[in-house]
Amino acid sequence: MPVPSTFSIPLPALAQAGLSLERLCERAGVAPAKAWITRDFFRLWAAADETLENRSAGLRFGAEGIARGHGVASIVALHAPDFRQALAALSRYKRLTCPELVEIEVEGDEATVRYRWLEATNEVPRLLVDTTLASLNELARQGAGGQVKPIRLELARRAMDRALLHRHFDCPIVFEAPHDAMVFHRAALDAPFVTADGGAFARVVQGLESRLAEGDGHSGLVGELRVAIARQLGEGRRPSVAALARRLGVSSRTLQRRLGECKTSFQQQLDEVRHTTASRLLANTELDAVAIAMLLGFEEPNSFSRAFRAWEKTTPALWRERQARIHA
Repeated sequence: MPVPSTFSIPLPALAQAGLSLERLCERAGVAPAKAWITRDFFRLWAAADETLENRSAGLRFGAEGIARGHGVASIVALHAPDFRQALAALSRYKRLTCPELVEIEVEGDEATVRYRWLEATNEVPRLLVDTTLASLNELARQGAGGQVKPIRLELARRAMDRALLHRHFDCPIVFEAPHDAMVFHRAALDAPFVTADGGAFARVVQGLESRLAEGDGHSGLVGELRVAIARQLGEGRRPSVAALARRLGVSSRTLQRRLGECKTSFQQQLDEVRHTTASRLLANTELDAVAIAMLLGFEEPNSFSRAFRAWEKTTPALWRERQARIHA
């Protein structure tokens, strides 16, 4: 099995649509040398989303991605023994190509594959979400020989393209969800993959593990911390260093030392999670600033307003109005 491309943006498909990497970088205001780093990743996708007029482009990119060799994690996952191990591989190696965390949660009769966009401070580009979920759908379809399909699609954005999405995924669509996610029957996890290739899977996994060991990809610690902060806030608990260290199973001193080694800090990560969450809540819900301040763990609404001004150089209300005009 050839080593797949590390680029997550489907450059050949974009080129066919008349959008080269150089033009994409120019439109996004990103230097080509930085085209795959943290927030620039989302700026590139946003630029592509604004340029392409075809509303189904992301679904096509995702559905064709495996056949075209796009995406390290998806290609490796396709050669796993079953859907459970395929999702584990997808979750582990996704961070080698983009600032994205894939969570698999099993509860009751459902298995949810949830995407957390770790570096997105504004609404995640629709094109990226569509491409990602269509790719997961294709992974399940191809790998299990058509025996696995989603039972529900959950999208964090406001309702749009419902008929288009329903035709592609053939399942109910839930909008304004907490996260972008695809839900399967729990039993689907045990579905064997007809595309399994144990030898190739083991060889490529070994290579990817070496890359992770060398520090390639988005920091595992930073990703885990951001998710832990989001969960802490979601439970209405105070997001202190001590509380988050306990969630991660380390001491406060160890957490702060390891964050220092990653050239970041607890406060910086807390601010970024709050910024990301605030932007999504303002863009995708009708919650007012007071409610959002409470959800983000601010002691008073004014503290949230000051923080938001520092992030976006404007008030939450004016930012929401601007986003509404952009997406009208």
